[in-house]
Parts: sequence; C-alpha cells; structure tokens
Amino acid sequence: MNHSLATADRTTHLKVVVVALLAAIVVVAVGITARVTAMDTETARIHTQGVVVKAGAPAAYTRTETPSIR
Repeated sequence: MNHSLATADRTTHLKVVVVALLAAIVVVAVGITARVTAMDTETARIHTQGVVVKAGAPAAYTRTETPSIR
C-alpha cells in the first residue's frame, strides 16, 4: 500500500487523477443542473410602502477607556 504520493507508483497517481476528475465532473454537473424554482411573485416584488429612512451625517466614534501608549 502506498502511504505517500512521493513514493507512489504510476497506477496510484493515475487513480488519484481519475478520482479528482470524476469529482470535478460531478460538481460541474450538479452546478449545471441546479436551478432555482419559480419564485413567488409576492417575494420577488419590491415593496414600496413604508417610511423612507435617509442616512445622516457621517460620525466618528472613539473610545478613551484604554490609555494610549506612546
């Protein structure tokens, strides 16, 4: 049994490459076939009711609990 890829023979390297290739193909196939189902029109619509909140002036907050070391 090969415990290290540095001392592994050619067939072990081939097995690793084949398993990695199959895993990549499975990931790509799942990614291609995955699709989002039709969303409910109520959740996809932007709601325009309510109060508009506007951002205020920028503020800087500092903390003076710890002494600064110079």
